[in-house]
Amino acid sequence: MVAEANDGREAIQNFIAHRPDITLMDLRLPDMSGIDAIVEIRRLDPNAKIVVLTTYKGDVQAARAFKAGAAGYLLKSMLRRELLDTIRSVYAGRRRIPPEIAAEMAEHAGADRLTARELEVLREVALGNANKTIAVRLLITEDTVKAHVKSVLSKLDANDRTHAVTIAIKRGFLEM
Repeated sequence: MVAEANDGREAIQNFIAHRPDITLMDLRLPDMSGIDAIVEIRRLDPNAKIVVLTTYKGDVQAARAFKAGAAGYLLKSMLRRELLDTIRSVYAGRRRIPPEIAAEMAEHAGADRLTARELEVLREVALGNANKTIAVRLLITEDTVKAHVKSVLSKLDANDRTHAVTIAIKRGFLEM
């Protein structure tokens, strides 16, 4: 181990200073997301090898991490069993992802993605806001809110608003 960081900016600075063979990155950091830190590190060094360590089991978070440039994704609950194998695999140039997260990603691979506006509406729903309040806050009509909610329910295969929020949190669309 060559360095440790308390936040995303410090992780980037330490990466620049030490150029580690493997960077272990948490997704939840105080000043910026781990995804943003990964993007910046990979911008600085496209060959950087990054393994995400997280408590997030959601397929959406994993997909974001890989899209940002991570080569490995490991749940903190698996550290004892999988950390060394994951580091060795990523160092050797392979990607590594736990089978249950890979299965979840595959299950939802063909699913419709939520639009940015649908995510905004869903965040407001998660805060307990009624359609009328959401409309005012997002400067759209109440009918538009209803249309977005209907679309979200369909895309997430949810029974109701609460179920949609639960699914969104589980899959990593929303953080609470």
